[in-house]
Amino acid sequence: MKKDRQARILELIARTPIETQEDLQKKLQSLGYDVTQATVSRDIKELRIVKMLDSNGVYRYATSNQSSKTSNLKHREIFNHSAVSVCYAMNDVVIKCHPGMAQGACACLDMMNCQNVLGTLAGDDTIFVITKSEADAKALTEMLSALIG
Repeated sequence: MKKDRQARILELIARTPIETQEDLQKKLQSLGYDVTQATVSRDIKELRIVKMLDSNGVYRYATSNQSSKTSNLKHREIFNHSAVSVCYAMNDVVIKCHPGMAQGACACLDMMNCQNVLGTLAGDDTIFVITKSEADAKALTEMLSALIG
């Protein structure tokens, strides 16, 4: 019963904007599940469901996968608005940013979990990235250049 109910919860939050535990409880009850607010709360915790801001500016429940996708898109958008140019030499990538924007853009780059990046360092308007190889630097440069258009 619990697995079935939790599967239904995941299905509901994927299809329908649900803002509160009470909303989720009512939806489950309308589907024939006899649940209390405490049960809903435990299920939310066990399923690692989080509240996130949707495109309409409303907080709603989402799975951590949905949250990660949205977060990754936000990081890419911030990087896009901060970076000006990207180039590489050997296994080093240099990213020029608008003044004062490099540290935020670098934090977003770190959150994107780009493969084969060994480390990043940011100043005021420049990010320095070390990759494992020249091929990795080239691939990263191409990907980031496409992001900033």
